[in-house]
Amino acid sequence: MSFTFEDLKKDNLEPWTDYIQHDFVRQLGDGTLAPKAFRHYLKQDYLFLIQFGRAFALAAYKSPTLADLRHAKAGFDAIIDLELGLHIDYCQQWGISEQDLADLPEARATLAYTRYVLDTGNRGDLLDMHVALAPCLVGYAEVARWLIEQPETIRGDNNPYEAWLAMYESAEFQAAAQAERAWLNERLADVTPTRFKQLSRIFNDATRLEIDFWGMGLNQQM
Repeated sequence: MSFTFEDLKKDNLEPWTDYIQHDFVRQLGDGTLAPKAFRHYLKQDYLFLIQFGRAFALAAYKSPTLADLRHAKAGFDAIIDLELGLHIDYCQQWGISEQDLADLPEARATLAYTRYVLDTGNRGDLLDMHVALAPCLVGYAEVARWLIEQPETIRGDNNPYEAWLAMYESAEFQAAAQAERAWLNERLADVTPTRFKQLSRIFNDATRLEIDFWGMGLNQQM
């Protein structure tokens, strides 16, 4: 039997749907999310991205082949050179300076998810780590596509969160997510049913931690 990323989603359909269609996401789409909640999310997402940069650096260290090393480098570069830069610029538009970001403590949800990914990568192999990362990279791309399809989603200047949605629906981000899916599909095709169950548990854990991260932003929790 050959497995794919879609099998991970199907095996965890309830938490995956709760993640993609979370109230935080819906309120981003229709523009009703409280600005204070969004600012809190933006601050914590900066810290989140730094830790995910470290995770891709660990993925590079764990890479057994040049192709895997290049894939990890592409993920690292996308976070450090593209996404973090865009994030800092976007935060400034919301009145959050780079110094404000540097002085932030991590919320519990930020600590829980990022350290789970790093711990999974340290304990397991490269595939374990990429499965733990997938709800972030692949998930955000799917969130953007899902929002675009919803009739309630407001586009343009009437939605204060238009720039956030535009970033994740961009061709560049969608291509990075598709490359990650392709990498996962290639590796999952060779795993045994027992190994797939192990990976599905990691995917489930990471997806639930992503749900908690949305909740942290929505409820402005530390």
